[in-house]
Amino acid sequence: MTPLGGRDLEWPLMSYPDERPRRLRKSERLRAMVRETTLTPASLIYPLFVTAGNGIRREIPSLPDCYHLSVDQVAREAEVVEKLGIGGVILFGLPSAKDPVGSEGYADDGVVQQAIRAIRSVCKELLVVTDVCLCEYTSHGHCGVVEQGEVQNDPTLELLSRMAVSHAKAGAHVVAPSDMMDGRVGAIRDALDAAGFAGLPILSYAAKYASAFYGPFREAADSAPQFGDRRGYQMDPGNVREALREVRLDVEEGADILMVKPALPYLDVIRAVKESVDRPVAAYNVSGEYAMVKAAAAKGWIDEERMMREILTSIRRAGADVILTYHAKDFARRA
Repeated sequence: MTPLGGRDLEWPLMSYPDERPRRLRKSERLRAMVRETTLTPASLIYPLFVTAGNGIRREIPSLPDCYHLSVDQVAREAEVVEKLGIGGVILFGLPSAKDPVGSEGYADDGVVQQAIRAIRSVCKELLVVTDVCLCEYTSHGHCGVVEQGEVQNDPTLELLSRMAVSHAKAGAHVVAPSDMMDGRVGAIRDALDAAGFAGLPILSYAAKYASAFYGPFREAADSAPQFGDRRGYQMDPGNVREALREVRLDVEEGADILMVKPALPYLDVIRAVKESVDRPVAAYNVSGEYAMVKAAAAKGWIDEERMMREILTSIRRAGADVILTYHAKDFARRA
């Protein structure tokens, strides 16, 4: 008999539970031992923005703790990233000059090509991934050749192929086409093979959505379109089956890793892609997702570290083998 509130009650009031999941939650070491989803810095790729000039390390206002870096500074930053155990970096370029066809993007002395060589000279294990797209280099800000106000698919493929080959010649470990032109993976694969880079992997932005979450990136990369928008070639946010079609086409064209972008609003797409292909899956935890966390943390509204870990774990749990994230250094320092 158990006294409760002055009354004697028979115990137990209900049958004793046969299963008690709480037993495995009693300590951090026990929780870690049975954790289903784990993440290490080696699974992360850190974005870097390379700009023309020398001695430049300029913080990007909408991306706190991220910087525009000149080639000499980007090499130093890459050394820090490598020492933290992060798997790789992805390079985005801010050229010294722009033109309608983004010619600095595939120039041998372009800022990204210089940055690749500089990083490879000081980092022996860090993977160097390069973004292959024209938007950062064109005067109109679109991801392809523009004729009569329209982005032209097929003429763009030749330029993207030239860019990928120039990155490969500079020493890139992986090229990552992000333009969303039809057939670009196949064109790039053929160009790399013909140039003697048959062993160079392609990380395809296979399912890249036309998203409002890219705002801070467009400031960082100075890549906002000068007219219209990108909904004519990036995917509609309401579509999942279309994403699987894009993924299938990229696999058929020779993609080695398939990426979903953005990550958080598209966790269901990451899971669907993971279940539909036998290739590694990447996800881009994009600038808007990062900026929201930083802004809320600056207001004292959230626990930044816990939220960062929860976000990255959710992306991993959804099925991402690789995560591109601006949180990479913060995560690695606390791993």
